[in-house]
Amino acid sequence: MHSWTDTLRFAFQPVVNLRTRAVAALETLARPETGDILAEARRDPGLDSTLAVLALRAATRRETLLPLHLNVFAATLADLGGLTPLHDAVRAAGRMPWEVTLDIVPPYAHVPQRALLEAVAALREQGFRISADGVGDGDVPLRLLADLSPDLIKLDASLLRRPAAVRSMRTLCEELRALVAVEGVETELQCAAAVSAGAQLAQGELFAPPARIPAADVYVPPRAPGSLAMPRSGPPVREFVRPAAVLPVTASAGQVRALLTGSPDVSGVLLADQAGRPVRSVHRSRFLLSMSGRYGHALYADRPAFKLGDVPRTVGVGATAWEVLDVVAVGGRDRTSDDVAVVDEYGRCVGVVRLADLVRALAESRVEEAAGLNPLTRLPGSDAITGEVDRRIADGRAFTLSWLDIDHFKQVNDGAGFAAGDELIRSVGRALQQAVGGHARVGHIGGDDFLVLADEEALDPLVTAVLDAPWSAGGRPVTLSLATVVCAPGSVGDHRQAAAHLAPLKKAAKALDGASWVLGRAGLPGQEVRRDGSGAARDRAGVGAAEPRR
Repeated sequence: MHSWTDTLRFAFQPVVNLRTRAVAALETLARPETGDILAEARRDPGLDSTLAVLALRAATRRETLLPLHLNVFAATLADLGGLTPLHDAVRAAGRMPWEVTLDIVPPYAHVPQRALLEAVAALREQGFRISADGVGDGDVPLRLLADLSPDLIKLDASLLRRPAAVRSMRTLCEELRALVAVEGVETELQCAAAVSAGAQLAQGELFAPPARIPAADVYVPPRAPGSLAMPRSGPPVREFVRPAAVLPVTASAGQVRALLTGSPDVSGVLLADQAGRPVRSVHRSRFLLSMSGRYGHALYADRPAFKLGDVPRTVGVGATAWEVLDVVAVGGRDRTSDDVAVVDEYGRCVGVVRLADLVRALAESRVEEAAGLNPLTRLPGSDAITGEVDRRIADGRAFTLSWLDIDHFKQVNDGAGFAAGDELIRSVGRALQQAVGGHARVGHIGGDDFLVLADEEALDPLVTAVLDAPWSAGGRPVTLSLATVVCAPGSVGDHRQAAAHLAPLKKAAKALDGASWVLGRAGLPGQEVRRDGSGAARDRAGVGAAEPRR
């Protein structure tokens, strides 16, 4: 007697990392030859749970080492309170739960939200990763999306026609420490739009269509110039995560050798404990060199691979690329090519990063950054500062944004010459950089205008070192004006609002004689004169009404 499973087949579609241009995972898709089993699974949680188990087993038969994405309806999780059969099947297949991402599929209407959140919490406790699927084309409530706090949000490609929507989802994902993926990418223009909007992952016919045999190679269009502009603090490491080759810490050297010789693209193996925490790192070249010695195989084949491994280098999933380089820099030179394990808040391995990927991305970011430097001071322009302002706002961090310029600079140029004026601008820029000492961002936005992004406690040392210092050009005394807006979390929505609050403070500072500093707080009335021509501070006042300097 035939079963419905006899007519069920599965296809695999790669999930592509847009930074590393490599396959990050495989999504397993049910492809019934007769009937509409998927529609039945939507109504029957037990059937949907069974499909997830069968999808896992289909992937296991392909002997792929890649992480897997399995689809499950939101209603199924809420109804069953979890997926115990799938957890058992994962263990039976020799895989680890953190190698499996559950794509929670709409609809969400009429799904008990509390039950869904409790089920997701239980799955996370078991080690599964969570993805919110169909966002933009489904009905997931935004509040529920935030409460789910998924590891990955999959956006429908139709949202690429609305870049602001994708960028806003990227901002939400940065807050949730999640990645953004775009599904259904079919053209190179869509791929470029996904990269431009900040998506880190993508899948679709452009890269590789769903197929019965997992694709060995994928097509990723070349990146357009300027598409990799990144903050100086470095891109987050989660954007570079590659699948990790993981074996139990009890694995023998023979098992490791079989994995490495059968998978030439694997550069190393992590040995993990039962909780998925990396305990040892086995480097491909050093391990195979030990095994290929005269008595290597006889000595090590049946012994624990643990003895041929090193203490793993690890970073948290929230680290930046620069922090990874700091980890790589510690230790012997023979380990600079080792993969670095990326771990979650529980210490469980979520993947690895390769030094080559990071160095390439950071080099490209430096090229982009250099293109935006002011040729006179070699300081970044306004884009770099405003971009960092928006990141601080998205992170809910307080900050101050200051504008500084040289008083009567046209008269300086006319009286002392443009060469003296240029040297004065360079000197002010150097003084600003030295004053902040790496604790703030300084930008030269053109002419004699500078922007400084800093924490509030850094302001007084900045003023002492720059505003109160004697300045001159061609023997003529020169003064500076400073305006500062203090932005508490939630007081401004983006850098444009911060700049709008700064504009009247700039006008007020320019209305005072001599070296001056006017400070205001976004969302609060009034302005505080911290310095005027006499060098004394005044209380809050309506400084903006003062007579401007001639």
